Amino acid sequence: MTHAFAVGYDWFYDVWTPEQRTVLRTAIVEKGLKEAQRIYRGKKWWSTCHHNWNQVCNGGITTGALAIGDEVPGLATEIVSSALKSVPLAMAEYSPDGAWPEGPGYWGYATMYNVAMIATLESALGTDFKLSATPGFSETGLFPIYMSGATGLSFAFADCHEGHIRAPVLFWLANKFRRPEFAAYELAHAHPSPLDVLWYNTKPAPVLPLDKYFRHTEAVTMHSAWNDPNAMFVGFKAGDNKANHSHLDLGSFSLDALGARWAVELGSDNYNMPGYFGKQRWDYYRLRAEGHNTLVINPGKGADQNPRAAAPVVKFKSTPQTAYAVANLTAPYASHTKSVQRGIAMLGRRQILVQDEVVADKPSDVWWFMHTPAEIAISADGKTATLTAKKTDGKLVAKLLSPSEGRFSVMAAEPLKSSPNPSMQAVNKGVRKLAIHSSSANSLRIAVLFAPLDSTATPLPALAPLSQW
Repeated sequence: MTHAFAVGYDWFYDVWTPEQRTVLRTAIVEKGLKEAQRIYRGKKWWSTCHHNWNQVCNGGITTGALAIGDEVPGLATEIVSSALKSVPLAMAEYSPDGAWPEGPGYWGYATMYNVAMIATLESALGTDFKLSATPGFSETGLFPIYMSGATGLSFAFADCHEGHIRAPVLFWLANKFRRPEFAAYELAHAHPSPLDVLWYNTKPAPVLPLDKYFRHTEAVTMHSAWNDPNAMFVGFKAGDNKANHSHLDLGSFSLDALGARWAVELGSDNYNMPGYFGKQRWDYYRLRAEGHNTLVINPGKGADQNPRAAAPVVKFKSTPQTAYAVANLTAPYASHTKSVQRGIAMLGRRQILVQDEVVADKPSDVWWFMHTPAEIAISADGKTATLTAKKTDGKLVAKLLSPSEGRFSVMAAEPLKSSPNPSMQAVNKGVRKLAIHSSSANSLRIAVLFAPLDSTATPLPALAPLSQW
């Protein structure tokens, strides 16, 4: 709100009456800057945190301080100095590749206020005090580009929802770092806003590589082509369950093909549910592993992945015809298994292979889930699932290559066991789960191949252990 008042006060200063200026300036000081001053002096929550609220508050408060800096110089100086010490804590999360651990939606929220802070410092004081030199910040425009699938929908992990990423800051970043590819993306996706007009940039942009691995956030995306709505896309996430806004979604994936999204992420639920950001967080379906496109092992009460666990991407390779990534998911399931790995490969830029390897001391109850809005028809032997997109009638075929005794089934997008406050949780209307279940093996390989119906004549790949990928 301080940011909004600051922009209005500054941009329309000449048309406000003296009385109106007093009202606006007083609100900025009393309801914005002095409240922030207490936080800074007490070294309290958002001034010391490492997530989006740091940038949102520092960005808004800095804008407010600079808008009236010539009228309350002492307070403004203290505020700006404090913000310059605080915001690097959050900006460190952009390192090393520009990705954002809270997901693409919160990337947009955080980066908007981060850029507002830097742009205001530059225009008012002539310097950003080297904030824009933060490692990874010059690359952060790549994150929304690579997180967007062929459908335009984002790979929306954590508390983010699938949707088109529209961010005027991409124009600013393009101008600042001479990266026309950032501007080209915004130009193609924007619903124009005043900031799009202010920062507008259009220059020839280079063609980007099709695949990207974002370190630290531990996310991988693969595209079969750019600017083709029928292209294949897969987003694959490892990462850290301790990240702010995280879900228990290590190993989850999204999948586009034939102009449709086939494997969907459900996104956040109602933030006002009891304990959503507290002790009950892992009781809610959309936040649990079973609410994502990943594995659930020996389900029971409480968290179905270790909420303190992190999972790295241990292999990544991109060639003109093939790309793959392997994540070590052992830590999230360590209480039940000896080793868990998931690999996802884009083969020939036409097929997607999802392969899991689970090793345990005793037979485990293992579930494989993929949430989809598609209609699902399963063959008599349970080895083939034909998915039909409701809007386009396109068909994607899923083939269960391993285990030999495995079968596909279809389940509701609901908890395996009862959960609290069922009436408050979102109803996952129009979404079901393609599922595989095994309860008799302590060494298990699950391999599922996805391909458009017109590509099913392509020979099936020979399966190899993930260690040989």
